[in-house]
Amino acid sequence: MTTLQTSSRQRLSDVLPPLIFGTATFNYQYNPDPYELDTTGLVHKALEYGIRAFDTSPYYGPSEEILGSALDSSFVRENFPRQDFFLITKVGRIASDEFDYSKEWVYQSIQRSLKRLKSEYLDLVYCHDVEFVSEDEAMEAIRELRRIRDEEGTIKYIGISGYPLPVLCGIAKRVLRETGEPLDAVMSYANFTLQNQLLATQGMKELREAGVDVVPNASPLGMGLLRREGVPLGSMGDWHPASDGMRAAVKRASDFCDRYDERMEVVAIRYALESWLKIGAEVGSRGDPASGVPWQRESNEQVGGNRLGVSVMGVSKASELDKTMRVWRSILDGLENGAETARLAGRWSRDHEWSINRRRAVQILADGIQEHLDEYLDFCWDSPGAGFVNKRARKQDDGRLLQPEVAADAPFTPAASPPPHEIPYPNDATLALR
Repeated sequence: MTTLQTSSRQRLSDVLPPLIFGTATFNYQYNPDPYELDTTGLVHKALEYGIRAFDTSPYYGPSEEILGSALDSSFVRENFPRQDFFLITKVGRIASDEFDYSKEWVYQSIQRSLKRLKSEYLDLVYCHDVEFVSEDEAMEAIRELRRIRDEEGTIKYIGISGYPLPVLCGIAKRVLRETGEPLDAVMSYANFTLQNQLLATQGMKELREAGVDVVPNASPLGMGLLRREGVPLGSMGDWHPASDGMRAAVKRASDFCDRYDERMEVVAIRYALESWLKIGAEVGSRGDPASGVPWQRESNEQVGGNRLGVSVMGVSKASELDKTMRVWRSILDGLENGAETARLAGRWSRDHEWSINRRRAVQILADGIQEHLDEYLDFCWDSPGAGFVNKRARKQDDGRLLQPEVAADAPFTPAASPPPHEIPYPNDATLALR
């Protein structure tokens, strides 16, 4: 049943910014030593550019602690009050093969995240990768998150994240059916890219029917598949589920882009960000967008006042952030009243025209890429893979799931982080990560 508190609060779609900074990159999986990155400088620069939402997870190794420290600086306290930015984290995923959605674990995970992020509340919390647990387990976690929200006030909005759209849609519908209150958000990854657009053609309609307010799109490169270098390789080995045939098709598509002096990942990121901004508007938000210009605030009204599709992007370096924000600024310039916005901001009067022309060029290249991907368009790999077993689950003699006993002061299992290794980043493109 919808409570007075939930019925009177602002909808997530009225306040969530349409561009979210994903901090999965603050992790050993993507960088040899994330503590050696200038993460504080990166977070500060993101705030200067107008980014007002940060996504993390306990599963991303030291990401929560690094982000919390960066936001606890005097620079942030003096210039960006806590209520001016969103903190988004997750619960439930502990390791690649370990999940715990019990109410005991969820509660303690929230307490840990609050401490790591040095915040009195979390704006949005997802159940992380719900396809790896049963629907009943997901429902238990969602109910506990809502209890925390209603009784303790340390959570504002609640959602789920994952890959298989049928699972995401099924849980979203069950939540509405059994509780009368829809999920605030469902984050899907790798389902709106140049290779797979099922989020737009199938998932969005079902999620709207389930009453979901916002559907952020993450991983526009398909977990690193749509890159000139191919899938990321590191200490985890060749973990990407794409088949040899799909990888060969991606290589042909990348070679096609090279002939026109373009990198496939640059085209893929712009295509996903720009297309989802409009296609995902029905499940988007009216939060203020990042202007992409240092210290220049821009309101949603200045870019048309409409809902905008929400995307998650991730970077490791200031140079990657600079390039991403130039692309984002250009995308905003191409919106309906972009010419007037550019004029009032003192930018080049033809920025709007340039953006429209770039959009057309990207669309032509996108068409060519999709011709090469051909039989792999809208193909989805299995998640979880065949034979997956949740090592966290223990069973009683009668086969019923036994929830782990967690004492109030028990130490937490360390978040899973592969050993340090280096994944090569393109010099002229950012990797948008889930």
